[in-house]
Amino acid sequence: MTNPALLALAKAVGVLVDWTDFDGAERQVSEQTLRAVLAALGHDPDFPRDALARLGDRRDPDLIILQAGQSLTLPAKSGYARVTLEDGGVVDLIAAGGSLTVSLDLPGYHALDLDDRVLTLAVCPPRCLTPRDLLGRPAWGLGVQLYALRESGAFGDFANLTAFAQAAGDAGADALAISPTHALFAAAPERCSPYSPSSRDHLNILYGDPSLIGAAPPALTDTPLIDWPAGAAAKMARLNAAYHVFAGDPRLDAFIAAGGQALSRHALFEALDERFAPTLGAGNWRRWPSPFRSPHTAEVEAEAKGLGDRVGFFLFAQWLADLGLAQSQAAAKAAGMGLGLIADLAVGLDPGGSHAWSRPQDLMMGLTLGAPPDAFQAAGQGWGITSFAPDALIASGYGPFLKTLRAALRHTGGVRIDHALGLGRLWVVPDGASADQGAYLRYPLDDLLSLIALESRRAGAVVIGEDLGVVPPGLRASLSERGLLGMRVLPFERDAQGAFKLPARWDALAVAMTSTHDLSPTAGWWKGRDIDWRARLGAAGDREAECVAREADRHALWTMARAAGVTAQSPPPADAPDAAVDATLALVAQTPCELVLVPVEDLVGLDEAPNLPGVVDVHPNWRRRLPEGGQSLLATAPVAARLTRLRAQRP
Repeated sequence: MTNPALLALAKAVGVLVDWTDFDGAERQVSEQTLRAVLAALGHDPDFPRDALARLGDRRDPDLIILQAGQSLTLPAKSGYARVTLEDGGVVDLIAAGGSLTVSLDLPGYHALDLDDRVLTLAVCPPRCLTPRDLLGRPAWGLGVQLYALRESGAFGDFANLTAFAQAAGDAGADALAISPTHALFAAAPERCSPYSPSSRDHLNILYGDPSLIGAAPPALTDTPLIDWPAGAAAKMARLNAAYHVFAGDPRLDAFIAAGGQALSRHALFEALDERFAPTLGAGNWRRWPSPFRSPHTAEVEAEAKGLGDRVGFFLFAQWLADLGLAQSQAAAKAAGMGLGLIADLAVGLDPGGSHAWSRPQDLMMGLTLGAPPDAFQAAGQGWGITSFAPDALIASGYGPFLKTLRAALRHTGGVRIDHALGLGRLWVVPDGASADQGAYLRYPLDDLLSLIALESRRAGAVVIGEDLGVVPPGLRASLSERGLLGMRVLPFERDAQGAFKLPARWDALAVAMTSTHDLSPTAGWWKGRDIDWRARLGAAGDREAECVAREADRHALWTMARAAGVTAQSPPPADAPDAAVDATLALVAQTPCELVLVPVEDLVGLDEAPNLPGVVDVHPNWRRRLPEGGQSLLATAPVAARLTRLRAQRP
């Protein structure tokens, strides 16, 4: 690539022209890809010098991020300035020699009145709170796919979550990590992946519980797999019935007022999407009639079309969902959980959804997130979702990011940030291009980590950063320094020679896990169910070699388990994994990690994964249900015995 002005523009914007792939090979982004990425980010690649000049002309943002106790010097025209602290206190400052020095020890968002501007000073603590900070000891908890709970109804909702949180708290758990609760597409319930939301700032209304305002609870649909269209239709009917007999509640009025324009526009999107989905498909706002493609004109047009009542319904449904999630967290804390619920924040959102319709300026429209080619996905991955544009984040004072993070922490004691690698860089692919024709885009990592630490302190919550995959050098150290708990998953915790690490060698500032939602549970891994699925799907690979390698891994894991003292027995056969499940639970419990999270699938000994990445229709992704209700499930003899051992093994 020989165009120096184009390269300079790419560097200024944060596009990494040169990068290193998973195998250590040096790569360079093609000029075609670079031009497409820059254009999607709003920069003219045909006139890169002009685009660079426009970058230099931008006004400095109104948010200044600094560490507590750090001195900051700013240019000042007048001799005086005033800081209004978040708690209402006032600090008067004097400028000298045309500059002003500010140093504050109190974390928070403070207002600096300087010359003709009012700036926000985000004074950040050095790191997030951790379980040990909050509880004075290491912690343990469970992880559950919310929709998989089956106390009642066709899929789990916040009523089911409340019951399960009570049972988990009674069993001694400190935390309950749940799958994302983001708003999906009410008009297309078959689009059930919780990681492709319409909005991360609002909730999935299907998780709302009409019984909170007096409706009778639904009967249990006793099937092992969720029929999302049928189940959603039944839930929407219940929500509609509750809305039409609803007599009003001051809490709803307060909720709508607090939600402001963002909430009302999300409800408007839901009503419009419901109206246009039968002919145009759900999540297709760019094909809506012209007046409805912008929220500014849609608000008037929707009222003329008589959609006010449907907007009212979706506001009501959001409120009901919010009440349900708040009740679940209250139940968790009342049952003795030190942390309570841990939310899951998806890395991106659907460009056809509510956020993209109402606030496209926040996002990288025209780019999809994904991953470059690696040993598992030779063609790379395109996830069909987008996320915040880094320059838009900076220009807006990180408002969209903070809004989304605060939504995740609103009724929880912690948050897991999906693909936390994206805090430093994301692989972005121009729409229509293959996943290997993308580029890494740099994000303001230090600023984001500082703000996460501040929000952790304000919410009294822990933060988990999902740091799996091809991790850039230094990123894990940066996350750890700021108090984000990394994820250490048993199948991946190996030394340079490939041997499984003894529990004592795991990182302390991390979450220890036996598995994740994208992996087979321990029983399935032991049996080779993931290998069976790859064979069933016709995936590339030598199945016989995979089986030989798995047998070697089973032997290696068991050897490590014996060395760790969690078993003295011979390894169980591949088709009898119960002892292996017990051993893996004991192994993660022995680690020095501040938090242990055991997926319910491993606690119960199930063998199928909630999700098989890269497939849609041929595997029941996001549809599997637990075998029975939460309270009875945790009381079964094998599960109760495992819970007893977990309580005893965690200090």
